[in-house]
Amino acid sequence: MESPVIQLLVLAGIAVFLILRLKSVLGTREGFEKPAVTPTDRESRRPDLEVIEGGPDHDIIDYVPEDSPQASDLSAMKKAEPSFEVREFVHGARSAYEMILMAFENGDLDNIEAFLAPDVFESFVTSVAHREDQGLTIEADFVGVRETTLTDTSFDPATGDAQITMRFVSELTSVVRDRGGDIIEGDANAVKRQKDTWVFGRTMGSSDPNWHLVATDA
Repeated sequence: MESPVIQLLVLAGIAVFLILRLKSVLGTREGFEKPAVTPTDRESRRPDLEVIEGGPDHDIIDYVPEDSPQASDLSAMKKAEPSFEVREFVHGARSAYEMILMAFENGDLDNIEAFLAPDVFESFVTSVAHREDQGLTIEADFVGVRETTLTDTSFDPATGDAQITMRFVSELTSVVRDRGGDIIEGDANAVKRQKDTWVFGRTMGSSDPNWHLVATDA
């Protein structure tokens, strides 16, 4: 009768030993375990980010020096017409340059009249007519624009009249033929580099979104 009692005592002793052993392992927070972080703790540990307002306008200083008169003019243009972006203007001027240049070379002026000031259009018409009177034709292929530089600006806040001067360096092939089709100038296989300075003008805030070529200085 003593045997079952002894067995129960042995089992009870083993149980107590196991409980104490587990408590010694699971009941502590040591080693690499990190304490829980509450949302408040996370927010308090975030670095303070300083928001800087009124900094330089990279849409302007990417093209002209920050403290230049040109930068001041462009800033005034943007105030007069908040949707105006210098970057878009430069890209548009580059595309207009190729279109207008090739239309002039090929004597096809009808499609570009809307982009030229009246006096510039008349000068183009006169040049093309003089060329045709001599029986000359030009064959030109545009290779590409190598340089596009915004060089000068002017703006009248009272009238909103704005002008931006662009300098282009392009490459093209061009030959001039006489009435008989013989080449009298140029080489169809030689790429020539051409430099042009063009002035584009527009009234800021007007309903007409187009800039017009108002002057050329090849």
